[in-house]
Amino acid sequence: MAAIFLASVALAFSGAVMPGPLLTYTVKQAFSGGLRSGLTIILGHVLLELLLVVFIFLGFDIILQSGAAQIIIGLVGGALLIDMGVKMLTGAARNTVKLDMQGSASTRGLVASGFLISAMNPYFLLWWAVVGLGFLLTAYQTFGFWGVGVWFAGHILVDFGWYGLISWLIGKTRRFLDERIYRALIGILGGLLVYFGAMFLWNALRSLQVI
Repeated sequence: MAAIFLASVALAFSGAVMPGPLLTYTVKQAFSGGLRSGLTIILGHVLLELLLVVFIFLGFDIILQSGAAQIIIGLVGGALLIDMGVKMLTGAARNTVKLDMQGSASTRGLVASGFLISAMNPYFLLWWAVVGLGFLLTAYQTFGFWGVGVWFAGHILVDFGWYGLISWLIGKTRRFLDERIYRALIGILGGLLVYFGAMFLWNALRSLQVI
């Protein structure tokens, strides 16, 4: 059991520290909401992961691995991320984004955002359909559903721990940020979301042989 837990933690951490749309969005929200925003966003992410584990055991991993599903997710997810990124860029350029120093930003909709941003990432879903599937089956074959529970607990512990730490640090340091620096950071984060979205779209269109 301990080996399964430690393997899950190591694998999850190697993925969590890599930059991606979910981390970018979490950083942006943490400037206003701090730790609370980060944990709320990652709750949506974890709910999707739990749903995927159930789907995998129901046999839906075949759908997640299909080329058609990856293309659709890439197109929709790419468009969604580009839209979010453009709004952040224009907000920074027009000086319509403000830094909340009181940490009272609403967390309404952040669970759904964490869920949707993860769901619209074709690499995230493919990882679960291939890599996650392999580790889940190993855990299940060794210790049954107890093994699956231990593996999943290790995985989400890293999610909450890493994203919680990042959002807490940003929530603390935002008090020392100048508004101009904040606007610049929001612009950079918006640009990153546009980049990720464009990458998703590019790969989806290449799969369709459109480009």
